[in-house]
Amino acid sequence: MSGDQENELRRQAIAAAVTYHHSQHSPIKSFEPGDRIPYAGRVFDEAEIANLIDASLDFWLTAGRYAYQFEKRFAEFLQIEHCSLVNSGSSANLLALMALTSPKLGERRLSPGDEVITVAAAFPTTVAPIVQYGAVPVFVDVEIPSYNIDCRYLEQALSSRTKAVMLAHTLGNPFDLQQVKAFCDRNALWLVEDNCDSLGSRYLLDGIWRYTGTIGDLGTSSFYPPHHMTMGEGGAVYTSDPLLKRIVESLRDWGRDCWCPSGRDNSCGRRFEQQFGELPLGYDHKYVYSHFGYNLKATEMQAAIGCAQLQKLPSFIEVRKQNWRKLRDGLSGLEECFILPEAGPNSDPSWFGFPLTVCKGAGFTRDNIVSHLEANGVQTRMLFAGNLIKHPCFDEMRKSGEGYRVVGDLENTDTIMRDTFWIGVYPGMTEGMLDFMIETIKRFTSIT
Repeated sequence: MSGDQENELRRQAIAAAVTYHHSQHSPIKSFEPGDRIPYAGRVFDEAEIANLIDASLDFWLTAGRYAYQFEKRFAEFLQIEHCSLVNSGSSANLLALMALTSPKLGERRLSPGDEVITVAAAFPTTVAPIVQYGAVPVFVDVEIPSYNIDCRYLEQALSSRTKAVMLAHTLGNPFDLQQVKAFCDRNALWLVEDNCDSLGSRYLLDGIWRYTGTIGDLGTSSFYPPHHMTMGEGGAVYTSDPLLKRIVESLRDWGRDCWCPSGRDNSCGRRFEQQFGELPLGYDHKYVYSHFGYNLKATEMQAAIGCAQLQKLPSFIEVRKQNWRKLRDGLSGLEECFILPEAGPNSDPSWFGFPLTVCKGAGFTRDNIVSHLEANGVQTRMLFAGNLIKHPCFDEMRKSGEGYRVVGDLENTDTIMRDTFWIGVYPGMTEGMLDFMIETIKRFTSIT
């Protein structure tokens, strides 16, 4: 088959898929009361379908041209040196933490029993890699209404075993990077930014606006459907440190020492000429392993969707900001009922959600308002774990009193566990949906 024939068949296959898309995935219809309002969802069009079919026709099922294109363009968007595509945000967090355990880091490496400062008011995959490796999470309280770490506890949390700080930017709201980074620099600690809920958020540091996830040593993103952009599943680890980038990709790719892309051999020109460990001289570098790694690569079809989504990301970010502002303005005046969210200092959030904490003396509980919203079709979410150490996954550690450490009494963390929930601001929401959410909340507060 000639190249022209192949290209024409490919064009026809993509055109047929796009036609199907138009018939089956019509734009969101105008909102009617009684319609379900999800907290998040996929927003896509024919570009994602076209890329997906194009990638599938190549049948190169692991990472390929789209994956490398995405890594390059995503790094350019974030204005950072290196991006490593992985299969989920959870895997991204695992790789970011495990990269700090590499022998290649010498005395700064994280070892079992070393401590990592974090918060319990978090999604569990920010904390899980710390526990799974055998390091010790040190939990400190958060502030309300930012829902981020209370930096007053940092010095109190520090010990001779502290090696890192690993924190998420909560619902798109950046934590106080100026204080946290200064603390890490002062004490030679690694800083890992879990940026999974905050893609596109910015922070003003030393007079320069920078994207969250790029200020610490390592940042992570998730491309699960509710997030700022999606691949269905997928995630990324990013850094400007070339050594950390090599370690992350070694751990991602089975622990191998070789850095050749999939399907390519001898990029270094010395494949059979080097000495590693106690292997024979010249042992095939493609089968030399410098870490105990995993297989956490993304697929080419995921990356193809991501390339199309990445072009929409700036508009997604702006719509999230607009939707958050509409909710914030619309619910102004309800301060006796709710603690309304506020952006952190020096920040320009790319909001993931709109958190609300029911005030003491409001005359109703979180369960009351959540039940009312859900009964009226408004989907709600808890602020993730609330207090992670209260969950069954901590039962054994709570009983033994080992495996983690708590600084202070986590008063605000417990408040979040009892009284906080959030609603969505994702780009698929219409003006009618936002108006209905505001009216439903106001109507509830007026009758309780």
